[in-house]
Amino acid sequence: MPRAEAFAVKDGKFIGVGTSEVLKKTYSFSDSLNAEGKTIIPGIIDAHCHFYGLGLQQQKVDLTGTTSYEDVISRIVAFQKEKNVSFITGRGWDQNDWELQEFPTKEKLDSLFPDTPVAVTRVDGHAMLVNQKALDLAKITVETKVSGGEILQKDGQLTGILIDNPMELVEAVFPAPTREEQIAALQEAEAINFSYGLTTVDDAGLSPEVISLIDSLQKSEALKIRMYAMVSNVPEYVDQYLADGVYKTERLNVSSFKVYADGALGSRGAVLKEAYTDKENHFGAMVIGVAEFKKLAKTIADSDFQMNTHAIGDSANAVVMNTYYEVLKDKSDRRWRVEHAQVVAPTEFEILNDNLVMSVQPTHATSDMYWADERLGEERIKGAYAYKKLLEKTGKIALGTDYPVENVSPFYTFYAAVARKDLKQYPEGGFQKQDALSREETLKGMTIWAAYSNFEELEKGSIEVNKLADFVILEENIMGIDEDRIPNVKVIKTYIGGEMVYEKSNAKK
Repeated sequence: MPRAEAFAVKDGKFIGVGTSEVLKKTYSFSDSLNAEGKTIIPGIIDAHCHFYGLGLQQQKVDLTGTTSYEDVISRIVAFQKEKNVSFITGRGWDQNDWELQEFPTKEKLDSLFPDTPVAVTRVDGHAMLVNQKALDLAKITVETKVSGGEILQKDGQLTGILIDNPMELVEAVFPAPTREEQIAALQEAEAINFSYGLTTVDDAGLSPEVISLIDSLQKSEALKIRMYAMVSNVPEYVDQYLADGVYKTERLNVSSFKVYADGALGSRGAVLKEAYTDKENHFGAMVIGVAEFKKLAKTIADSDFQMNTHAIGDSANAVVMNTYYEVLKDKSDRRWRVEHAQVVAPTEFEILNDNLVMSVQPTHATSDMYWADERLGEERIKGAYAYKKLLEKTGKIALGTDYPVENVSPFYTFYAAVARKDLKQYPEGGFQKQDALSREETLKGMTIWAAYSNFEELEKGSIEVNKLADFVILEENIMGIDEDRIPNVKVIKTYIGGEMVYEKSNAKK
């Protein structure tokens, strides 16, 4: 039953779905809501995001949408003038959006902030620009050896750009947020998410400490959003959760590990089978060794946990998909997830099955489309951002945003999936439109299929009897309005367990 006129809610769950006439005869009720013909959809699930990271970002310099390195510098200067922090951090710059599409270097930061460390992360989280003070604190020199990434040099000097694993050396010297700052970050992120109709979020990589804080806040009703929390792949974290087992409440699901296979395409850290078209003899770098990855997969396969692996390049996807296929061949219904699955070679498409779930972010396609063919060439690009083909091979697809890499709005996700266009309605006809999803497939990818990817399809993801009463009232019918109006759809109200947690008039400005 794809549509209904009314539903009844009791004790946080749907107890009846159908027509107003039948439900009024069936139940006595103390409260009712007339949505006046507005569209109601199940609570939206973001299948891949960084909820805690979004909250922390509110306390840092925001570099999203910067149009040049000069723009980056001016925002950092303005931020420091206002906040006067001891260590400047931030995120959001993307050199591919600048006229000069090259990595910036640290000289300007060194001159402006000789005594204050600066570390600002690229929009995808896979490259970082730091000044000399930060390098000194992290004890990074031209002699520093790393695996799983790069410390860029020019003429024997550090440029200030770190790619993937070396970033951890700088992150290790960041001032740790206080408990009060952590709580504020989580609550700010929640308010933002509720305003977009998001009722469950899949946070792709958290520490046991943050997961425990989230659990305590949820239990005290200080945090009401539901969360599927992926445990970051740190050996002691993995050992702890494998020993303790899956943890599940009505609001929190801790049953998976988040692993990184490679980096990002924009910073040329994604691992490709053949060299980058725009950088001779450069293939990207695995963040985890192949032997280590296979050993970890076998360990997780022998537990009740899911393995959710970030894989961007076709070589990384080959490692991940083939390893999954091998360790799960005698197991059923494990739903191991490939996060992003951006560039997939024909051979890997052929081994996909319903034991694997593709967790993709449609706005990545419309953000990367301007330059992705330069990285990949005209043949490889055909197997990139191929969401329709991934869906056909696996039967279901989970959709998310990867915020704060992209915007939080699930309506941008919906538009990118269906129209394959950016917010300026470019390109006409859509980017590689053969891989667009239908509106029904997209809505399922943001609700019931996302719930399935979390092993939660029996409790949420649709408006059905005995499921949690998570739902959203929209200003317009997202399934019927003109395609180019989709990004501007607004949420009127958001409900979790039948409780209103957001109303548009109280929107966060």
